Amino acid sequence: MWDKGWRERVWSQLDQEWDILIIGGGITGAGILRQATHAGLRVLLVEAHDFASGTSSRSSKLVHGGMRYLKNAQFKLTLESVSEREYLVRQGRGLVNRLGFLYASLRGDKMPRFVFGAGLILYDLMARQWSHRAYDTLDLRELCPPLTTPALTGGYRYFDAQTDDARLVLRLIREAVEAGGVALNYARVEHLLKTQQGQVCGAVVRDTSGESMREIEVRARLVINATGVWSDALRVALERAPRLRPLRGSHLVLPWARLPLTRAVTFLHPRDGRPVFALPWEGVVIFGTTDVDHPSELHTDPAISADEFDYLLTALQHVFPQQELTANDVLATFSGVRPVVNTGKADPSKESREHAIWEEDGLLTVCGGKLTTFRLMARDALRAARKQLGHIEFDPRRPMLNPVPETLDALTDVRLSAAQRLRLLGRYGADATRLFDADVRAELTPIASTPYLWAELRHAARAEGVVHLDDLLLRRVRIGLLLPNGGLEWMPRVRAIVQAELGWDDARWEREVQTYTQLWRRAYSFQ
Repeated sequence: MWDKGWRERVWSQLDQEWDILIIGGGITGAGILRQATHAGLRVLLVEAHDFASGTSSRSSKLVHGGMRYLKNAQFKLTLESVSEREYLVRQGRGLVNRLGFLYASLRGDKMPRFVFGAGLILYDLMARQWSHRAYDTLDLRELCPPLTTPALTGGYRYFDAQTDDARLVLRLIREAVEAGGVALNYARVEHLLKTQQGQVCGAVVRDTSGESMREIEVRARLVINATGVWSDALRVALERAPRLRPLRGSHLVLPWARLPLTRAVTFLHPRDGRPVFALPWEGVVIFGTTDVDHPSELHTDPAISADEFDYLLTALQHVFPQQELTANDVLATFSGVRPVVNTGKADPSKESREHAIWEEDGLLTVCGGKLTTFRLMARDALRAARKQLGHIEFDPRRPMLNPVPETLDALTDVRLSAAQRLRLLGRYGADATRLFDADVRAELTPIASTPYLWAELRHAARAEGVVHLDDLLLRRVRIGLLLPNGGLEWMPRVRAIVQAELGWDDARWEREVQTYTQLWRRAYSFQ
């Protein structure tokens, strides 16, 4: 589907008239694309950079109900999120996985322990289950030996879920394309097209892949703005006032050996009482997150600030003192900017995470929301689209992800554990069979200490729309976050596998490595 020459084929068909043009290739755009293909619509998605290159690859990797939303009395959002969490856990086995949490209650917390317990009762009732449990200090330390802070007073166990956010986006897009949709990365909207009556009817799209300077006018019955934190840029072009409040959330990535957690640990930051969490993910531990206004220019790759780094490291040292963690233990950092609707709250953390839909001069903007509720956002977007497209037939009960049999023939005769096979099925769906072509079976071994296989790296380079090296190492196969120094010491082996697949000559390879190195040091490390 995304083999050699695919970009030329897509560009050659853009001049047809589409039912829907979706601008933005993050989780919101991907969800709308998938739902629209279910409805049998002619739909095109364009993304200015890489798929999921914005906030949708920089989330906290959680598919969660949002316990903290209960504190802000956002009961509707919590109920919807809990319901969607359960739906995605059932739908995305191997990609969306249940994750145990321990809530550590600390002496001096601004919120009494029993209040959190009361919230967990409501949380479980919303999910129609009873899975939380209280623990005293000794039992909690037995469950989590690194939890050595003398301030510990007990806590609770409960469950949420986690995913690989970028992979979830890519699987949605790939399955939508298989169903008849069209998706193109590195295709920037330069400006919107309007009818004589001033209604948006399309966009001028420019190729930003570096392969050419081509532009084309794309016309559609409906244009959907799903650009997330960049949504106001298109709206301002229609002379509409900005409505978003960009909020940055930053994270630290640590080696699992330095903080060996088998389940997530959450607690209230001793400085301001905000909930923070450390969670195991893909063989490392992620710690986050911050919630600060992002007043600077909206780059695709934002970076953690010195204050945020200190804020997070201080919390780790307070709760896991015997680990003696320092800045030298941090493998990588990453930051995402959330597209939160501005309601004027003084505290950024009290802004609502509910999504909003605005129709302005024929442009339908879908923004706000969270990773967990992308399906609801897509459904609401198509309901709003009926105003311009007429009746749209779609079954809300239809699965967002294609069902995949767990006993695919290609997976039964390879030497992988059941957990590895399930992981690959969840990440790639039916495409998992392509990982076991005869020429890559020798590469079914892990990349260093990561759970990724060398065969996944080759498959991504061969068939997953990679244009630049950071697409490959930061979103398709995420060793840029998991290995020291962005995985640069593994570049010779990476080159041997992917350079020919990508069709790059030596000069192009050297440019890509240099660009990737500069990007990683600027946005993913902390000097």
